Amino acid sequence: MSSSISGIATGYSNSADQSSGVLNPGQNEAKAPGRRSSPAECQTCKNRKYQDGSDEMVSFKSAAHIDPSAAPAVVMGHEQEHVSNAYNKAAMNNGKVISCSVQLHTAVCPECGRTYVSGGTTTTQIKYYNENNPYQTNMKSSDAANKYRGANVDLAV
Repeated sequence: MSSSISGIATGYSNSADQSSGVLNPGQNEAKAPGRRSSPAECQTCKNRKYQDGSDEMVSFKSAAHIDPSAAPAVVMGHEQEHVSNAYNKAAMNNGKVISCSVQLHTAVCPECGRTYVSGGTTTTQIKYYNENNPYQTNMKSSDAANKYRGANVDLAV
């Protein structure tokens, strides 16, 4: 099972914000060589929106803006919702979460050159136990007899 959130840059512009020149307050106002704007004046960063592409009920189902400086924490929090959902799903269906990993993806803004968190991916593996399956019950009894019996020994001295 894999789920992800990704950043989307839109072309929306607000003429009232452009009159002051500073679209992203608190950001560096120095323009890097070869870039169209500074991070403080970057229209692309101002209009970047994040949206979840999974079929789970989590945040960011509709596109929303995240401040670039807060994006790592917000995207990680969102991906942790997917992790929590995996553990809940496993618990409700007689399963066990075997592995779970979260990756944050980064990219470079083409307009200002700032590195930003562009999204994240959560990958989970859940093992489900089927006690009604005769092969599963035979394997369980075989494992008990051959693998696990006598594996741990408690001795009192």
